[in-house]
Amino acid sequence: MLVGASDSQGTLADPEGLDIAALMALKGEGRTLREYGRGKQLPVDAVIDLPCEIWIPAARPDMIHADNAGRLSTRIMAQGANIPCTREAERLLAERGILVLPDFIANAGGVTCAAIEYQGGAESAAFAAIDERVRTNIRTVLADAERYRVLPRAAAEALASARIHRAMRTRRW
Repeated sequence: MLVGASDSQGTLADPEGLDIAALMALKGEGRTLREYGRGKQLPVDAVIDLPCEIWIPAARPDMIHADNAGRLSTRIMAQGANIPCTREAERLLAERGILVLPDFIANAGGVTCAAIEYQGGAESAAFAAIDERVRTNIRTVLADAERYRVLPRAAAEALASARIHRAMRTRRW
């Protein structure tokens, strides 16, 4: 259940849930969340204060930093934007027991979709590949983070680095 959303004009909150289809239609028409008829209207950065199970920053870089990380009340942050959280904030969130899924693992669906479509793959194939690859990568990163006792970002960076080095060995120059 979606309990909050924000855009450049403000935050919309409803602990009973927001109608995702209605919000998508509203945004598809180029309108703002302020025009949604239900829920509580709040300032833009109030989205940080909304209690939820999974919090997804999906628009701006560096939205969560050391000065506001303490305001988050969630169990999981799945980074949907590129670099929405500073390294210091990720460390502070981990100290509070909040799981942070790194951006280049959690939001890699667009790149995967583009690659499959470029090769002529169907939308259904792209969605199946995204589901399988993102799940597998998240499982691998979380297992490595636990095994090596590092933050998920460090595990994700090590995984990416290993894959890049492996791919570079196959190049013919």
